[in-house]
Amino acid sequence: MLSSMSPLRVFALTLLTLVAFASNSLLCRLALKHTSIDAASFTSIRLIAGALTLYAIVRLRSEHNQPLGSWRSALALFAYAVAFSYAYVSLDAGTGALLLFGAVQTSMIGYGLWSGERFSPQQWLGLACALGGLIGLLTPGTFAPPLIGSALMLSAGVAWGIYSLRGKGAGDPTCATAGNFLRTIPMTLVLSAAAWPWAALDTAGMLYALASGALASGIGYSVWYTAMRGLKATSAATVQLSVPAIAALGGVIFLGESITLRLTLSSVAILGGIALVMWKKQSA
Repeated sequence: MLSSMSPLRVFALTLLTLVAFASNSLLCRLALKHTSIDAASFTSIRLIAGALTLYAIVRLRSEHNQPLGSWRSALALFAYAVAFSYAYVSLDAGTGALLLFGAVQTSMIGYGLWSGERFSPQQWLGLACALGGLIGLLTPGTFAPPLIGSALMLSAGVAWGIYSLRGKGAGDPTCATAGNFLRTIPMTLVLSAAAWPWAALDTAGMLYALASGALASGIGYSVWYTAMRGLKATSAATVQLSVPAIAALGGVIFLGESITLRLTLSSVAILGGIALVMWKKQSA
C-alpha cells in the first residue's frame, strides 16, 4: 500500500536521493584526484561518518529504535566501499558509476536466474544488451577505462549486489543499514592500520569523505527509504537508472571530464538492457 505523501514530496525526496547517490561517485573521485587523501583513509572516514549519521537518525526517530543488520551484510558493505574507493583512483566519475550500477544489477539478475527465476525473451534480450554494453565499454582501445580500476569497480558492484540481496526482508531498512554501517567501524580500523604506511590526509579530502559518508550515504539512504513509501516498485527500480547519467553529468561540470561515444553507447546498452529486464519482471 502506497504512502499518503503528496506527489510533489515524493518527487522532491526521490530527486534528492538520486543526486546524493551520484554524489558519492563525484565526491570520491574529487577527493582522490584533487586532494592528497588516500583511498583507505577516504573509505574509513566515509563509513564512520555514515555509521554515526545513521545511528543518530535511528535514535532521533524513536528512542526505542535500535540498529539492526548483520556481520555478513556489514562485510559485503565494507568490501563494496573499499573497492569503490580504490577504483576511483583511476576511473572517471561517470564511467565508475556506470560500471558499478551495471555490476550491481547484473549480479542480482544472475542470482535470480540461479535461484530458478524464468526469463521471458524480452528479459533475455535485455540481459544480452546489458552484458554487451559492459563488454563494449571494457574492450581494450583508445578510450577504454583502466583495467585495474574497472575490475575493482565491478567487484564493488558485485559486493553491493550481495548486500542488497541480503537486505531483502531484513526488517526496518534504515535500522538495518545503520547496524551494518556500525559493524564496519572495526573493519575500517584494520584497514587504516594496514594502509598506515601509505596514509595521507588533508582538510579538503577529509571534508569530501565526511560529506560522502554523512550526507550522500547516511542521509541519502534514509531519505531514499522514505521516498520508497510513495513509489511503486517499478518506479523505484526505474528511477535508479538515472544515477550513472547524473554522475556523468556531474563529472563534466565539476571535474572537467568528457563523455565519449564509447561511454554513451555503452550507457544506452547497459541501462536500456537492465530496464527491459526490470520492467518485465515488475509487470509479471
